[in-house]
Amino acid sequence: MPKDGVSLPLPDRSAPTPPLRRKVPLTRPLRHARYRRLWTANLVSNLGTWIQTFASSWLIASMAHSASTTSLVQTASYVPIFLFALCAGVVADAVDRPKFLFFCNLFMALCACILAGLVLSGHAATAPLLALTFCLGAGSAFMWPAWQAAMSGLVEPDELEAAATLNNLSYNVAAVIGPALGGVLFSWTGPGALFFANAVSFIGLLSVYWSGWKERTPAPLPSARFVDSLKAGLACAFGCSRYRSILVNVCTVFFATIAFASLLPVFVRDVLHMNSSVFGTLMGSLGCGAVLAAFLLPSLRCRYDRRCLLTAALIAYGLMLIALSVVRSLPLLISLIVCGGMAWSAIVSTLNAAAQSSFPAHIRARTLSIYLFVMAGGYSVGSLVWGRVADRFGVQAAFALAGACVIVNGIALATAKREKPL
Repeated sequence: MPKDGVSLPLPDRSAPTPPLRRKVPLTRPLRHARYRRLWTANLVSNLGTWIQTFASSWLIASMAHSASTTSLVQTASYVPIFLFALCAGVVADAVDRPKFLFFCNLFMALCACILAGLVLSGHAATAPLLALTFCLGAGSAFMWPAWQAAMSGLVEPDELEAAATLNNLSYNVAAVIGPALGGVLFSWTGPGALFFANAVSFIGLLSVYWSGWKERTPAPLPSARFVDSLKAGLACAFGCSRYRSILVNVCTVFFATIAFASLLPVFVRDVLHMNSSVFGTLMGSLGCGAVLAAFLLPSLRCRYDRRCLLTAALIAYGLMLIALSVVRSLPLLISLIVCGGMAWSAIVSTLNAAAQSSFPAHIRARTLSIYLFVMAGGYSVGSLVWGRVADRFGVQAAFALAGACVIVNGIALATAKREKPL
C-alpha cells in the first residue's frame, strides 16, 4: 500500500458493531507515558480556554444588546474550523506533528496575549474581540486534526473510546472549573487578566511538543501533492457509507446543540436577570455533568451499542433544552444542566470515537479534518440561526425549538436502518 495517501482502499465497515464488548477501564490509556503527559498539559490548556470562553461571551454580552451579536462569539470560534479544517487535515498528515503542533499552540498563545493587551489597555470593542477570537479559532482549526490523530496514535485500538472519553473528561473538568473561576474573578480582576491566564495555560503543551520535536526522529513524510492528498482523503471518507452516516449525524446534532452555548449569556442576562457568576455556574454545570458521565460511560458501552447510547443521550439533551424554556428556579436549572452535561459527554465521545476508529493512521488526520469541517459547519450555521431566532421570538422559544431538533435527531437515529451502524 503506498504511503503517499494517493491510492487508498476503502475500508470495509459494513458489519454491524457488536452490542456487547469487553470493558476497557477509563484510566487504562494513562498507562502510556506520552499520552499521560500530553493529556495533563492539555487539561491545563483546556482550563485556560474555558476561562477565555467565559470572559469573551460575558464581555460581548455586556457590550452588545442582541442575541445575534452575542452568538457571534461561537460563530467566530467555529467558522475558521469550517474554512481551514480540510486544508489542516492534509497538512497534519504531511508534516512532523510535534513540530507542527508546537507552532500552532505558539500562535494561539500569542493571540491570547494580544487579546489580553487589548482589553487591559482599554481598547476593547466588539469587532477586534471577534477578530482575535477568529484567529484563535484558526489556530484550533489547524491544531485539531493533528492533535486527534496524534492522541489516537498513542494508545491501543481497543483503548480509543476510553481515550476519547478521557479527552472529553479533560475538556469538561476544565469546563467546570474555568467558568466558575471566571465568574468569581471577572468582576474582581476584569476580563484582561482572564485572557492573559489563557495565554499562560499554553506553556505546558508547548513544553511537551518541544520535547517531542527535539527527541523524536521524524518518519519520512508523504511526498504526494496537496491536491492529490486532499482528494484521497475526501474519496476515502465519502466512499465509506458508515463514515457518511457519522457525518450526517455530526452536522445535524451540532447544528441544534450549539444553541445552549450561544444563547446562555443572553438567557442569564435577559431572562434570569442575573450576573456573571450565575453565568459561570450554569456553564460549569454542563461540564460537571460531563465529568460525572465519564465514569459511567465505560460500563454503559459494555451493555449498549453506540446507536442506543447516542439515541438516549440526544433525547436527554433535547429535553434539557426544552426545560430551559420554562424553568426559572436556579437550583432546578443547575440540576437540569448537569443532566444535559452527562448526555453531552456521551454524544461527543461516541461520535468522536466512531470517527477516530474508522480509518488507518496514515490517513486519519485527513478524515478527522472532514469530521471537524462538518462539525464546525453545523456549529457556525447553528449559532447564527439560533441567535436570529432568539432575537425574533425570544430566547425561550429558541431553546424549545433547538431541543425539539435534537430529539428529532435522536428519533431518526433510532429508526435508521441497522445496516448503517455507527
